Amino acid sequence: MTFSSVRRARGAVNPPGRWGTSQDPAPYDAAEMQPVSSSPGPRAVRTDIQGLRAIAVSLVLVYHLAPHSLTGGFTGVDVFFVISGFLITRRAQERWGSLRALSIREFYRRRGARILPCLLALIAVLGALHLLGAADYTIHREGQSLAGAVAAALGLYLNVYEGATGYLPGSWDVLWSLSIEEVFYLAFPLLCAIGGGTRWFVALLVALALSMPFTHAAAAGNEIWQEKAYLPGMAAIAVGILGALLVRRVPPPAPRVVLGLRIAGVAGIVLILFAGRAVWHAVRDGYLLVLTLSALACVLAAHWHEATGARPAAARWPGLRWLRSFGRLSYEIYLTHMFCVFAVVALARASGSDGATGWLWYPVALAACWLLGALVARGFSIPCERRLRRGAAAHRAAPVAATATADV
Repeated sequence: MTFSSVRRARGAVNPPGRWGTSQDPAPYDAAEMQPVSSSPGPRAVRTDIQGLRAIAVSLVLVYHLAPHSLTGGFTGVDVFFVISGFLITRRAQERWGSLRALSIREFYRRRGARILPCLLALIAVLGALHLLGAADYTIHREGQSLAGAVAAALGLYLNVYEGATGYLPGSWDVLWSLSIEEVFYLAFPLLCAIGGGTRWFVALLVALALSMPFTHAAAAGNEIWQEKAYLPGMAAIAVGILGALLVRRVPPPAPRVVLGLRIAGVAGIVLILFAGRAVWHAVRDGYLLVLTLSALACVLAAHWHEATGARPAAARWPGLRWLRSFGRLSYEIYLTHMFCVFAVVALARASGSDGATGWLWYPVALAACWLLGALVARGFSIPCERRLRRGAAAHRAAPVAATATADV
């Protein structure tokens, strides 16, 4: 094993598109998954699902450290898309009772309060590093510029920008998945208001999910765009939403069925992770459906397992408790992990690490990513989110108070 940066990791691609390329985990909205205040509301996200998120981001982190040692580590991004769709939908159902009752304004406010502070801060830091000429952070490709990258990140088309101009430096590149996720969730509440939960709504989601192999294949010829196109990523989110609609209608099945789902899901992800080329040659672009359906099986098994009152694995086994914290901080870890990856790679090279000892740096990198994510969450993102939500709540309460005073 040799340590390598993300840029070199993207050099060998086999098969085209996602297989053999580096993908970063999508930043799944922790605001919709964990409360930031003590006020009553929907319960926190289930522990086993937090564990799935932690495993997914850990795979991607290891992949970025040594891409040739874990060639299937990119699978974490699609797992995150599935988890995102499932959890966002479940939280909306619990908060508003049904998708059709979803408050569009409140949905946007909650996502903005969670996403924007860290996003704006990261862009500011990366802009400063670019202007200082810092290695690994300077935008240098022909056709790219700092202004173009900032506009693409804020305009939610960074994936399109990279498809047209090439890969951005690693810490910029991670923002491509925000483009897919947030464009989807700009439309999601509007669709819910029109017909959330109706047959045509479900049919639309099924069609989008099943389109994944075809939309991925249609982007062949542009490695970056095939990896980062909107529709395949949105299709993975749709798979998660369909799972949330399913558990709303179907009671928890027998324990043996849940166990079977878990085994099938884990087996599918492991197969993609370690034998992805064989799956590719067997089903071609259909491997994306194998991956996302396997992720959904794991999510459903975790949900139904805890819905029956059973203790989650992370609670039963003390050695797995770190997964809950790692999963809870996945957004902060996602945005900042390349800072740690570049630093650890530099330290490993300076120490003379080779293929026999390089793996010893994996725990160091994971711990550094967790620590940085925790510091960002506790010192910046959570306080900012609380202030924004309190400000929004005060703004909504002001007209009510004014009306009450007028009535008196």
